[in-house]
Amino acid sequence: MEMEQRRLGILDAQANGSRSGGPSFSLRHRAQRAVWKLTWALLGAWTPAPLHPWRALLLRLFGAKLASNVRVHGSAKIWYPPNLTMEANTLIGPGVTCYSMAPIRICAHAIVSQGAHLCAGTHDIDDPHFQLVARPITIGANAWVAAEAFVGPGVIVEEGAVLGARGVAFKDLPAWSVHAGNPARFIRQRVRITSP
Repeated sequence: MEMEQRRLGILDAQANGSRSGGPSFSLRHRAQRAVWKLTWALLGAWTPAPLHPWRALLLRLFGAKLASNVRVHGSAKIWYPPNLTMEANTLIGPGVTCYSMAPIRICAHAIVSQGAHLCAGTHDIDDPHFQLVARPITIGANAWVAAEAFVGPGVIVEEGAVLGARGVAFKDLPAWSVHAGNPARFIRQRVRITSP
């Protein structure tokens, strides 16, 4: 198994019998996630929209790397906070799933809209043991992942790129381009903007 996968806490599927119900992550990793999930349910998930600083504090306490002015809605699901980085003036909207098995970086002024899914994990479908594989996701500066869009493992949504509503990206999206559909297809170039 790759060194990077081990660093992320992913166990060898064959040795641990993951396909037949064995764990995919170390006990320590699973315990940290359980404590996080309980904490978010009790102290974060139900909080009203204006309490972004409070939710950001909870995420930071569990290892997320966040700029001072990020916004994360309470209904968002952050799977593993230590793998989340959010730069200045970024947003994770209502109902977003941030399946951070590998690092997910949201660069300055980027928006991940309601119901979007950032999925940094998959399985090796050619492995008889169905080995879990995690790959980092980057959402570039000024990029927008629109409502209910899906970004797959290893994808880079480059600076200023847009993935339209319910679009599905399994390949990198070039800078300042607009993509939509399943699979995401190029629609047009986007006018370059400067950050406010």
